[in-house]
Amino acid sequence: MRAGQTTIRGRSFRWGRRTYIMGVINVTPDSFSDGGRYLTARAAAARADLLVRRGADLLDVGGESSRPFSRPVPAQEELRRVIPAIRAIRETCQVPISIDTTKAVVAEEALKAGADIINDISALRFDPGMAEVARAFDAPLILMHMKGTPGDMQVNPSYADVLNEVSSFLKQRVAYALESGIKEERLIIDPGIGFGKRLEDNLVLLNRLDELEPRHLPVLVGPSRKAFIGHITGIEQPRERDTATLGAVAAAAMRGADIVRVHDVGPASQVLRVVDAIRSEAARAARRPVSA
Repeated sequence: MRAGQTTIRGRSFRWGRRTYIMGVINVTPDSFSDGGRYLTARAAAARADLLVRRGADLLDVGGESSRPFSRPVPAQEELRRVIPAIRAIRETCQVPISIDTTKAVVAEEALKAGADIINDISALRFDPGMAEVARAFDAPLILMHMKGTPGDMQVNPSYADVLNEVSSFLKQRVAYALESGIKEERLIIDPGIGFGKRLEDNLVLLNRLDELEPRHLPVLVGPSRKAFIGHITGIEQPRERDTATLGAVAAAAMRGADIVRVHDVGPASQVLRVVDAIRSEAARAARRPVSA
């Protein structure tokens, strides 16, 4: 975990103290694991309330599926899905909300409706206006690595050195964000588990997460219910992968993740309490003087 802190909606996220949890709310009919379950504003708000009660520190609302081979959604349709949901969630919930979008107009309207963070899986590549929105609102910005687009990212992805290539990409996108006037302390990086990655690539990134560059920035990891977990366990249905997901959550936290993005928050919260306690003891042990 990194040092430093980020203030979001009056809350201080102190990187390095513990692993924070981002709960997923998909207001889409076609997301890979829970599409269609939270389409109405009322359903989304109820889900948000449940996730927060179970331990979510942040909420991530998305109105366009980014599953492999998915097709883009028009901005107006994405707005129709996410804006009522964000407004309804904000009426009863004060935890920070992230808008999961690659479109500047959606990000801007979501921030006006009560969202706080922009989660851009394209890392400012798909919409030239996104950087200006993030700068104007001084919104925390998540920059994720993805090879290609959701529609083609899983068509024979390959890497000579996945850690080096992902780190190089993220360093370039961070540099672009800084050149666009976005403050460094508002940036969060994400290696993009499952986004244009083979099974072995995901495993390398999780196992070497503490080597990911830029090392001084907080890291978000989203392994929840992903296909690589299905490949390892043989579990075909994404919704049945929650228990196995906890293995990836624990590994990510042990390797330095600052935020984990999950669908099933309650069990993840319990696992992270244990992992964070172990990591805290390891840090204390490292500071103890060595006996002669």
